[in-house]
Amino acid sequence: MDRRKFIKAGMLGGVASALPLNAAHAEVKNQEPIPGALGMLYDSTLCVGCQACVAECQKINGTPVNPKGEQTWSNNDKLSPFTRNVIQVWSEGEGTNKDQPQNGYAYIKKQCMHCVDPNCVSVCPVQALTKNPKTGIVGYDPDICTGCRYCMVACPFDVPKYDYDNPLGQISKCELCNQKGVERIDQGKLPGCCHVCPTGAIIFGSREELMAEAKRRLSMTQGTDYEFPRQHVNSKDKYQAKIPAYEQHIYGEIEGGGTQVLVLSGVPFENLGLPQLDEIATGARAAHLQHTLYRGMILPLVGLAGLTFITYRNMHSKKPEHHQEEDNNE
Repeated sequence: MDRRKFIKAGMLGGVASALPLNAAHAEVKNQEPIPGALGMLYDSTLCVGCQACVAECQKINGTPVNPKGEQTWSNNDKLSPFTRNVIQVWSEGEGTNKDQPQNGYAYIKKQCMHCVDPNCVSVCPVQALTKNPKTGIVGYDPDICTGCRYCMVACPFDVPKYDYDNPLGQISKCELCNQKGVERIDQGKLPGCCHVCPTGAIIFGSREELMAEAKRRLSMTQGTDYEFPRQHVNSKDKYQAKIPAYEQHIYGEIEGGGTQVLVLSGVPFENLGLPQLDEIATGARAAHLQHTLYRGMILPLVGLAGLTFITYRNMHSKKPEHHQEEDNNE
């Protein structure tokens, strides 16, 4: 085969590899939510910013306090190797009106969102991050983690944090208090943050139950009296309050393929630092792209054609001048 044929073969291979990508783009699908998957509903309008959830989380998980600040849990204003959840506050203008966009303020709980189709699990090369097939909880195994930190890059919520000061290195993230050595859910207990929240701003349950509860609140008229369940979505322990002016959307229903931690708010979600995400998870796109490229061995064949051409070119390129002189002398 001459050089022209090699180039033609490589071009045809490139075209062949591109065709299925365009044709199959519409076929990209997220993983379906696991039936009965566990999660939490955070209602920002009910949060009073007491940070009891932050203190309880650190107590249950044995998380050390931040050594670079005052030795109190309240100095953790963002996710770090020393926190698995934090309460942040947004404010605008005078910041006097709770849960109102104008001159208002609102709270947001930051933690692992336990995505339906988690990007961190997709990129982890050693399966240190896994999604439990029954509960849907995204768990982390520090014993097999290599510290590559791909999960930090992949997470659209900027959740996993790496302890650079630890010589062994370790990722910190929420596991709904059900990781090895804690296992509260397996013992029939609630995640610590849900257990101590005084207003029911954060409640535990299955994703289906939490979604139904969130939709019920959004469907009600502002100012209507409502008994908000505390601790668990089906709890008989209620908190009496009025239905606020909600943003008419459940954050986590579709964002990034959906999450098992859902959020309701009285102000736009972007004000609270929650990213606007496509409905298709990045991990789903990456997996689909990889499967498409390798379908029918298209990508390896294109690569082989390219390597073969390079080899052919090097073997039949013009000889060096000193070799030509030797040939002339002969």
